[in-house]
Amino acid sequence: MIHLDHNATTPVHPDVLAAMLPWFTERFANPSSPHPDGVAAREAIETARAAVAGLLGAPAHTVVFTGGGTEASNLAIRGVMARCPGRPLCIGTLEHPATREPALYLERQGHPLAWLPAGPSGAVHADTPLPDGLALVSLMHANNETGVLQPVRAIADRAHALGALVHTDAAQSVGKVPVDVDALGADLLTVAGHKLYGPKGVGALYVREGVELEPLVRGAGHERGLRPGTENVPAIVGLGAACALASRELDARIARDTALVEALWAALQAGIPGIRRTGDGPRLPNTLHVRVPGSGRALLARCPEIAAGTGSACHAGHETPSPVLLAMGIEPTDALGALRLTVGRATSAPDVQRAAQMLVAAYSVS
Repeated sequence: MIHLDHNATTPVHPDVLAAMLPWFTERFANPSSPHPDGVAAREAIETARAAVAGLLGAPAHTVVFTGGGTEASNLAIRGVMARCPGRPLCIGTLEHPATREPALYLERQGHPLAWLPAGPSGAVHADTPLPDGLALVSLMHANNETGVLQPVRAIADRAHALGALVHTDAAQSVGKVPVDVDALGADLLTVAGHKLYGPKGVGALYVREGVELEPLVRGAGHERGLRPGTENVPAIVGLGAACALASRELDARIARDTALVEALWAALQAGIPGIRRTGDGPRLPNTLHVRVPGSGRALLARCPEIAAGTGSACHAGHETPSPVLLAMGIEPTDALGALRLTVGRATSAPDVQRAAQMLVAAYSVS
């Protein structure tokens, strides 16, 4: 199997797994316990917190651990808006459901919801008017399908001028490109462990000092009272190890991923007439999103050795295109040809050439 679906999830890196394993067994103490084993567990959490913060250019005390990226985004969005009754919020039209669904929930609770529309470039329009009284803008850093980077800083500057806070879902970009909370102008930022070779079921939320949130869950005072419950020490240690690894290898990963993706694009472009690359401008270096004439889902079905995605859905035999592509203004029949091909740490140059050969061959007999 050639795995070209690394934006969906990544395998746990061996070094990350090795860091986690002791905390499942002999080092099992509750990090709230006062005895030496409990203190050691607490110190492991704080070491992980510093590693996550270091990757984001943030102070360690601003990182709150959560049960994943979806929880982190919900805590950011709902946590802010619970303190801003009746005020508007604004999100992009390309957002992941982890942002879109809590925003729609808040709209049903009486908060006016404004949208940042996108264009064919794959980025939202940074000059979209923002509503008066705005409380929060939530805009993803990189789109999970196209890989296109969004104008977070430009939107943040305008939102801050209105007195609003800014959240960015960086689950897809952390560990793939530089992510600095100050450079982005983010007051809140989401991290997901399983997107950067850490374990599933753990994430983090950066909360700029001075920003106040209402917790989603009530309980004891863990994680500054924002995420009560006994901490998942093995997973948190794993997330910290993954972030430390990403910090060390980021520049080399960017260069390697870029070379692999461009080689894959060149081979597909040479072999599939009418293929088009989706989006313009800066994008994740590991992500190639293309559209082929016909059905991308059907093409992948003829290539069972390739693990990849399309963004489309199939219900009772009827295929519907990706909402992200439709929001960019791409015609539905064109959008049905989508392929999202994303490389990872284990992807090799022979892998991408073999994948291209299989896709070209499958297309030629369609």
